[in-house]
Amino acid sequence: MRARPRRLAGSGGGMAAAGGEGMRTEQEPDSDGGSEELVLTPAQLIRSLEQAWLNEKFAPELLESKPEIIECVVEQLDHMDANLKRAKKGDLKVSVHHMEIERIRYVLSSYLRCRLVKIEKFFPHVLEKEKSRAEGEPSILSPEEFAFAKEYMANTETYLKNVALKHMPPNLQKVSLLKSVPKPNLDSFVFLRVLERQENILVEPETDEQREYTIDLEEGSQHLIRYKTIAPLVASGAVQLI
Repeated sequence: MRARPRRLAGSGGGMAAAGGEGMRTEQEPDSDGGSEELVLTPAQLIRSLEQAWLNEKFAPELLESKPEIIECVVEQLDHMDANLKRAKKGDLKVSVHHMEIERIRYVLSSYLRCRLVKIEKFFPHVLEKEKSRAEGEPSILSPEEFAFAKEYMANTETYLKNVALKHMPPNLQKVSLLKSVPKPNLDSFVFLRVLERQENILVEPETDEQREYTIDLEEGSQHLIRYKTIAPLVASGAVQLI
């Protein structure tokens, strides 16, 4: 279910001091015909960005796209810049807010770069997953990322054909990028912090002598665990990769 960002006047943390606006996300109508709205303060918006950034940075696979967060953060940065231009020169608050703007821009840029790196690394699998996505299931790509991935794959195929494949025997001139490009390693281990208590999490055995077992994840606890075991919890926001 996608959220549509909507501007909402308000006050909040350091970001609001410069931008003075929060974020309202209006959800699509639910099953009973109503709609659900969620209002985020500027501080909550930045925490959402930082959580998406850390999860993307440490997850071995490309995670769900967060275009509504990106759009609202960019909008907030524009308002902060506009307000700083109207502020008195020499005011200490101006320097503090300027550093905050640069910090947020760094997090945003790092988040987007991390996603592009994964798209380039796993592009056939990313496009295949997007192609097989069920109706109503969240997309892992924004429209811009989807266009980039398709162009990257087309350019890669053209390059391989012109540089290598056309010089090979006819029976070797076809290559499956889906089979040639490695998949994300979902069996890799990740560190996480539990944000919401979880019970009966099934853990796969590490050796043939072991059996499957379940564990409880207490709120605030930290763990080192196989990524695919907790991938659904990362998607739901119940845990935070660190």
